[in-house]
Amino acid sequence: QRVILNFSADDHFTGPMDTNVVIRHDGRITWDSPAITKSSCKVDVSFFPFDAQQCRFTYGSWTYNGNQLDILNAMESADLADLVDNVEWQVLGMAAKRNIVLYGCCADPYPDVTFTLKLKRRASFYVFNLLIPCVMISFLAPLGFYLPADSGEKVSLGVTVMLALTVFQLLVAEIMPPSENVPLIGKYYIATMTMITASTALTIFIMNIHHCGPDAKPVPKWAKKVVLQYMARMCFRNRPLERRQLSPCPERRASRGPPCDERRLLLPNVEYIANCYREQRATQKRTGEWKKVAKVLDRFFMWSFFIMVFFMSLLIMGKAV
Repeated sequence: QRVILNFSADDHFTGPMDTNVVIRHDGRITWDSPAITKSSCKVDVSFFPFDAQQCRFTYGSWTYNGNQLDILNAMESADLADLVDNVEWQVLGMAAKRNIVLYGCCADPYPDVTFTLKLKRRASFYVFNLLIPCVMISFLAPLGFYLPADSGEKVSLGVTVMLALTVFQLLVAEIMPPSENVPLIGKYYIATMTMITASTALTIFIMNIHHCGPDAKPVPKWAKKVVLQYMARMCFRNRPLERRQLSPCPERRASRGPPCDERRLLLPNVEYIANCYREQRATQKRTGEWKKVAKVLDRFFMWSFFIMVFFMSLLIMGKAV
């Protein structure tokens, strides 16, 4: 066999098939020798599953130089008329180019023909089975901020979404070939998992604010201004504080009250009851303010994470167009 595929990936070189040689009257000889070849190709998965690859096949002779055997390409590209379509890859073209190589060992030239096969991955399978489910699961993460704090399911929702994305990440790792480059869908998964981790941590922080006990300190002034005014206005939760108007006391008519000694004895009890009532009202006010802060933070982070997921999904889907 005179012409072979350079850098072939076959375990052993196989000989040509037994086919007839066509001899014409003018001395031209045509020998169509079919063969199945295997070759290695460097794959760049940076934009997986929207990647395109280029594989080069160089055919030449290791035995005869250019003065003994000349190699020419009859056409500018390979004939792909009888190509069988592949389910995963789409063939965009296969250009051919003749090269002349001079090696240091020999002064004679060695011609070869290099075919560049251009492939584009069909991404519909990966979009419908890996990407769209991941996008739908990602939109569940901000809804954890919408759940009531007393439901007890805010943190468990974030953990469940994290586990679901981990399963999809393992599926992508099994499908992809080993490579140093992180694929586009892998970056999307990592960014989404980072966002869900941050949302779960913020949910725990907000739940701690919501369940502040009676020993909690009053809400700082800066928190009232930043959270209850500016952030509440951004989240359309700027509700005016309810102010209860005290009922006017009815006019008392002069009547004979208890003796002075009895009133002196009742006065400490009345003051104790009044102090307890004031402390109870102050505690309820503090806890109510902290609950309002937690509610505003929930809405603020919910819309923030919704916007982040939307733009991340828009960027990854834009690669498919």
